[in-house]
Amino acid sequence: MRRISWMLAMVLVLSALLAACGKKDAAAVVKDLNEVVGEMESYQGAGVMTLHTGETPQQYKVEVWHQKPSYYRIALTNAKKDVTQIVLRNDEGVFVLTPSQNKSFRFQSDWPDNQGQVYLYETLIRSITGDTTRQFADEKETYVFDVAANYNTHALVRQKIWLNKSDYAPKQVEVSDSNANVVVDVKFDSFKFGAEFGKDAFDMQRNMTAATEEGNKTGTDAGVAPAEKTDDAGAQQPANPQATPGSKGTEGAVDGQTGVSEGTNQQGTEGSEGASSGQGTEEPTVAEPQEADSFGVIQPTYAPEGVKLKDDQILEEDGDYSVLLRYEGTYNYTIFEARPQDRAVSLAPSRLVDLGFTAGMISGDALQTLTWTSDGVEYRITSADLPENEMVRIATSMQEESGK
Repeated sequence: MRRISWMLAMVLVLSALLAACGKKDAAAVVKDLNEVVGEMESYQGAGVMTLHTGETPQQYKVEVWHQKPSYYRIALTNAKKDVTQIVLRNDEGVFVLTPSQNKSFRFQSDWPDNQGQVYLYETLIRSITGDTTRQFADEKETYVFDVAANYNTHALVRQKIWLNKSDYAPKQVEVSDSNANVVVDVKFDSFKFGAEFGKDAFDMQRNMTAATEEGNKTGTDAGVAPAEKTDDAGAQQPANPQATPGSKGTEGAVDGQTGVSEGTNQQGTEGSEGASSGQGTEEPTVAEPQEADSFGVIQPTYAPEGVKLKDDQILEEDGDYSVLLRYEGTYNYTIFEARPQDRAVSLAPSRLVDLGFTAGMISGDALQTLTWTSDGVEYRITSADLPENEMVRIATSMQEESGK
């Protein structure tokens, strides 16, 4: 009996040792992650992102494609409104596309090297490997890291990242504020390393026309994704079917501080109303004018402390409807709102800014402008003294707001 008990004890000890040998600590996992990123050629992921920045959570479908060396395609679809915006990087530059509006922005940027997004694998792994105070947990099927958030905004402080044990694919990400409230939550439904893409998967014109060709669908259903679903690209049509290659922009630039057309181009302002001078950017291609619908006055629900609305103006000229809001106090800034005509445009040197629900663009130096589009309306916040993080908070607070 004593012999049997001794043998049983030895078996238990041996089992415990073997189990311990099979476990990895944080250092071992980090080493593996560096190898995965170093050897990674491509990936494709899809999931749902939830923003908890307003009164009610807002959900967006997210689809991410990446192919070495620097090709990216991110499709963000508003689950409620079924409107998709695409952030694209290829050999020609960085684009923000809204296929349903036939509109594209192109600008100079080293995105995502200078600023990644929560749904980009490289960004997540960089956050893990770069935080020496990282917290680590070994759960049943996942490794969980709790690390500092690094998204160029003071509102996001910490993030938890769940990785699949078998291949280190991301399963979930939660980004929290200083009060430990979850602000952004991403749940991946699928993630595949070594994805194969068609030759035109990262082509700007193909991504712009795919929505129309496939009944206003985008993403893999639109036929521009992996090789098995990509048809022959053929001759590409202009992003704006009403524009000809030789057409010139007929609209004057809009003054970033007042929002009033001056009839001349200004460097550092957005290119949606006219190409910036001196930067070698293209002039905008403008569709035939169509009467713009009124969308009311859309006001942000957030304003920095010590700032108040000075006045708002509705501008209606030649069938165009736009709104100008002026704020003054601790910071002085204007918000310009308009429903733009269909056209493809180019921006002066700009930076991509992650607004969560879409991508924004910062342009200008002394006078900075944040530009973004949502639900068919183009917004611009312009100021000489408003910090970038405050611009982002104001823009985020305008999401899902309706005109009054």
